[in-house]
Amino acid sequence: MPTRLPTIRNLETMIWKTKNREFDLRARGVIMGILNLTPDSFAGGGGFSSVEAAVEHALQMESEGAEIIDVGGESTRPGADPVSEEEELARVLPVLEALQGRLKAAISIDTYKPAVARAAIERGAEIVNDITALRAPEMAQVVAEGGAGLVLMHMKGMPKDMQESPWYGDLIPEVREFFRQRWLRALGSGIDPECIVFDPGIGFGKNSTHNLTLLRRLNDLRVEGRPMVLGVSRKSFLGKLINNMEMEQRVGPTVAMTSLGRALGAQVFRVHDVKANVEALRIADAILSP
Repeated sequence: MPTRLPTIRNLETMIWKTKNREFDLRARGVIMGILNLTPDSFAGGGGFSSVEAAVEHALQMESEGAEIIDVGGESTRPGADPVSEEEELARVLPVLEALQGRLKAAISIDTYKPAVARAAIERGAEIVNDITALRAPEMAQVVAEGGAGLVLMHMKGMPKDMQESPWYGDLIPEVREFFRQRWLRALGSGIDPECIVFDPGIGFGKNSTHNLTLLRRLNDLRVEGRPMVLGVSRKSFLGKLINNMEMEQRVGPTVAMTSLGRALGAQVFRVHDVKANVEALRIADAILSP
């Protein structure tokens, strides 16, 4: 007997539900600050010397305007080796426990492992940011049972091999169909449709041409009017565009992409440098609001 999908109502309002709150994304974008707890993040800023140092960084990002803190314990840079479930839990759980009661911003857990997602939700995480978009069979159940918000990202391959000559027959229809299939899987597992947002996965199994095409056509990727997450912060394709691969030189291009990305149809922006991107987003919101 086919799975009965939930009734979908009024999704065009751009409401994103998480475990404990709702983000109204109709006229105002949201910044998601990146909290890397890995020693090998491509953009630096990870490998904090102590749990308290990581907590202080999260609190600083919140004070600068981040409304979501995305906590990650496994590097997803191109070529990165996977880490064990035990290692990832050892990195993220002490920080999540220390953040409880100290953070007003929503906590997102950046993981594709169901056990890590479950443990994080039990410790206050409201959102699961899954770069594999429910590839693990148990993940949908974890999200549904936890009532968490869900980011479904498109990625070809895995971080270890995703940049090895990525190829698409027809990029936009392929990514949109991927989203549609993951959307149906999520609904069939009992996940509230208003909890779901999509991320085109800039730099995840894409070359610079793919990235630019996806950015130009964000609205063509949208499924059921749901919000879009954009994560381009400090990525290498920005360095290639400005002919300067120094990490600190990618901050300005990231800020530019936040403003332009808002105009192109994104609502949530995952960034390292919170203050500058919040300011750019507020200006873009003011210009775009009727």
